[in-house]
Amino acid sequence: MERGIALLSGGIDSPVAIHLMQNRLEIIAVHFHQLPLTDIKEVEKVKELVKVLGVKKVYLIPFVDVLKQLVEKCNHHKYYVLSKIAMFKSAELIAKKEGAKFLITGENLAQVSSQTLSNLKSITSHLSLEVFRPVLTYDKQEIVDLAKKINTYEISKGPEICSLLGPRTPSTKSEVENIGEELKKIELDKLMQESLNKAEILEF
Repeated sequence: MERGIALLSGGIDSPVAIHLMQNRLEIIAVHFHQLPLTDIKEVEKVKELVKVLGVKKVYLIPFVDVLKQLVEKCNHHKYYVLSKIAMFKSAELIAKKEGAKFLITGENLAQVSSQTLSNLKSITSHLSLEVFRPVLTYDKQEIVDLAKKINTYEISKGPEICSLLGPRTPSTKSEVENIGEELKKIELDKLMQESLNKAEILEF
């Protein structure tokens, strides 16, 4: 079976996305955490989700240094798009290491600022791997119902940690070229590799 790298946020959507793809791909999960800015409960939550989903391998990656650089040197209104690209490109490096051909995300169209059509296009345009978004067009209630069915809802519910460094008024539109210029303001390749070097890898 071919492999896919799934971005697991700890929210409601991404575990459901993993569940929907498990009979099609061997899935390796990746979580980008914000310790020490956040509580260790963020990571414990992800470990619990991985066990419930039956995922056999997960990368826990410290990402605060990358996110801080985005806040300090890039247009803050574009933070969510830029941080998504940084995470996805890091996941691509893991995919290369693991021999995976696909990325899997829990993105849901227009649910939050980074998931408008414009911003999804900007994100995808900066990636080299195929991205599967199995809950892209799901109604939120459909995702919640499925999360309850697969026993991830109670673990996932609660405030999202990803907004910790984000702007109050994020941009809902972006241009591919403009986003590319913003990414040039930081040493993304170096920052990503440094984060990956510190990753905790768990196998079950």
